[in-house]
Amino acid sequence: MTRLVEYLFFSHLILIAALLIFLAAQGLPRHHHHFRPAHWYPPLLASTGSAAILSLLSQWIAGCSPSKAFKATFWLAPLSTCAVAVLLINVGSVTSLVAGVTALLCAFFLSLYGCWVSPRFYYAIRVLTVSNAPPPLKGKATSLLTLSMLIGTLYSCFLIIGIGGARAGKNNFEALYISILLLSMAWTMQVIKYTLLATITRVKYMYLAAGNDVETSLALRETVKQLMGSICAGSFLVPILGGVWSSARAMKLAAGDTGEFLFSCADCYAGCASTLVMYGNRWGFVHVGVYNKGIMQASIDVWELFRKIELEPLINSDLTGSFCFLSGVAVGATCSLVGGIWAFVIHKSYATELTLFAFFIGYFMCRIAMAWQQACVTAYYVAYAENPQSPRFDNTIPDRIQRLRRLQA
Repeated sequence: MTRLVEYLFFSHLILIAALLIFLAAQGLPRHHHHFRPAHWYPPLLASTGSAAILSLLSQWIAGCSPSKAFKATFWLAPLSTCAVAVLLINVGSVTSLVAGVTALLCAFFLSLYGCWVSPRFYYAIRVLTVSNAPPPLKGKATSLLTLSMLIGTLYSCFLIIGIGGARAGKNNFEALYISILLLSMAWTMQVIKYTLLATITRVKYMYLAAGNDVETSLALRETVKQLMGSICAGSFLVPILGGVWSSARAMKLAAGDTGEFLFSCADCYAGCASTLVMYGNRWGFVHVGVYNKGIMQASIDVWELFRKIELEPLINSDLTGSFCFLSGVAVGATCSLVGGIWAFVIHKSYATELTLFAFFIGYFMCRIAMAWQQACVTAYYVAYAENPQSPRFDNTIPDRIQRLRRLQA
């Protein structure tokens, strides 16, 4: 099954390359009065370059000062999203107004979420710090991250050319072409991210579990040669199941105890989501990288391990995923401001679409960069679950478990 998914992924890249050539050929050479390449491309290309720089900067700050990065992210994400909302509302079109109001609501809920989870900041920062505490990754880890970002940047630039060709062509299939390109970008960026995550989790896990230092370049070669099927499948499955799981937790929180019917529905949905997430979760990538398992079997094994030692409540309350997500939102929103303001000044009618495209690119670029931090925490949890008594672990997790038990009691 994983081989089939791997074949589908690389086949889709060939088809996307053909589509890009077709769109560039039909759209760019001819002169179009309704499309001005000199006003459309530079803001989006500048946003892409900004995305790469800001993403690497975010990862570097998170590694050097987790506490400052964590707290800043939970404030910058809603603030930058609010700024994007103001920009979109000022564009004045119906589409921009809808997008602006949506962004404003998102900023409001993100700020509420940041206030609600602030008591959990200390533990989340502590886990992020201790998971990065072992000796730095050997080999070419920094080069690996830079290479991943370079691939993501180049791929984004190629897709920008294709989207521009679709806009210039102005035919009945314009929306379909753009949707296909954006979906391809989402899947490809996820594959790059999870390839990086599987590689780094293996290096971190081997040190935490056995004290072995694995060369990052060796781990990458084996990941690319042996695990791409599982990674391609996981890159499609894990974000979907993770989104269902996150929405279930949010619904259960919103329902509270306000109504018996609403609470029972939310509780039922949360139970279904907890079952589904067993079959595809990011912690499974540790066993994918270390034991060469399929993503579904790896996810099931890791989740059962969490339940066996009663680590599931701690995993449910972990903020690392939220931190990486909000980092992506902050970088994406900042890139939106770069491209959107530029377009607003030189060609106002392009401002809405370029703002949204820039956010899409910036978000996924940052998620690739933050895979390093997420991999460290993921490997730390799995290695602890397999051997809680290891001398390589301090009291961070046991103390948090005891605190959660006291709160539940």
